[in-house]
Amino acid sequence: MTRREIREHIFLMLFRKDFYNTEELNEQMKLYMTELEEASQEENSYLEQRFQSVVEKSCEIDAILSDISSGWKLNRMGKVDLTILRLAVYEIRYDEEIPVKVAINEAVELAKKFGGDDSPGFVNGVLAKLA
Repeated sequence: MTRREIREHIFLMLFRKDFYNTEELNEQMKLYMTELEEASQEENSYLEQRFQSVVEKSCEIDAILSDISSGWKLNRMGKVDLTILRLAVYEIRYDEEIPVKVAINEAVELAKKFGGDDSPGFVNGVLAKLA
């Protein structure tokens, strides 16, 4: 699996966060992992670890997003955009292996694939403030 594919899978797992409580979310994540046929055991382990890390930092990430997204409350953002931003903020702030420019570029690519017409520009604008 490529890094982009891994990021997409993490995004798809994180997207469920706003729809399930913690117990149900963990169940949903396990269900998602069992359906991933192309992932190796190592990749599954990495996906699970990364997912849990982002979820654990979600309060801090949301606070960061609230600060930098002037004029936009988190509950007004589209769920796709918000999930992409959460993943990108995690990569920028907490993952030293991923350069900031790469995290922003990958977030914009996710927005192009999964978001609406305005999503790439919105995600880029919010993350540019963070960077």
